[in-house]
Amino acid sequence: MKNTMKKPVAIPVEKLRPFAGHPFKVRDDAEMNTLIESIQMQGVLSPLIVRPIENTDEYEVISGHRRLHAAQKAGITEVPALIYALDRDAAAIAVVDSNLHREHILPSEKAFAYKLKRDAMAHQGRTSPQLGEKSLTVEKIGAEAGDSKNQVLRYIRLTHLIPELLDLMDEGKIALMVGEALSYLGDKEQYAVLEQCETNDCTPSYAQAIEMKKWYQGGNLTVENISEILSREKANQRETIKIPTEKIRKYAPNADAKQLEDFILKACEHYRKFLIRQRNRDER
Repeated sequence: MKNTMKKPVAIPVEKLRPFAGHPFKVRDDAEMNTLIESIQMQGVLSPLIVRPIENTDEYEVISGHRRLHAAQKAGITEVPALIYALDRDAAAIAVVDSNLHREHILPSEKAFAYKLKRDAMAHQGRTSPQLGEKSLTVEKIGAEAGDSKNQVLRYIRLTHLIPELLDLMDEGKIALMVGEALSYLGDKEQYAVLEQCETNDCTPSYAQAIEMKKWYQGGNLTVENISEILSREKANQRETIKIPTEKIRKYAPNADAKQLEDFILKACEHYRKFLIRQRNRDER
């Protein structure tokens, strides 16, 4: 199985290894079940891209981790693959570039992908000056991925978060800017934040995260500080009901916003009393 770079070859699945440290998760979800069913019926139609592992007869997967997992689940023993003789740095860049186009990318995946690519490009610049890549920067990574330099740096900062906070980000419970601010805290402080989130059933706002970051950088952030900050009620955690103004304007056409609020509260109180009277009549 030489490096053809043009024609796929069949490789036994037991000879294939996931790319060491690749940041993209392979999940057993509905999409994976669909892929497994497709492979059971038609086989692996799109070849994997792999590279030879030095001094072995095995290969490291560059592109196709989900297809490999689905093939194994489907009981397939061989898969088609294109073999490329790439070094570790070039392979790392290829892993990232071949996966960033996916429709659903988790924040944690993007964070570690950007870091993997930045580190590989930086290493290339030091060891392969003939490539003219002495100073590849996050601007280039962002330009290739459609993100700004600052956005790339924010994602890379997320790699300093503890896994549990990263999970909250992946679940959409913590915003990117909040996660970035929390990433400047030490592990002990991050776990204290996590504990308070679980205790108070909340997540930090951006203002709270920045406040904790400032306290930490000043060397004064304690568990008590974290508890006090996160126990405060946030405006976006107060239960609210939104009613389009046009729906109630006909009942109070000349009222301003405060008068409309008073009108609604009085109407609710009137209706509450009506329900009490009705219930009392029904109980007689």
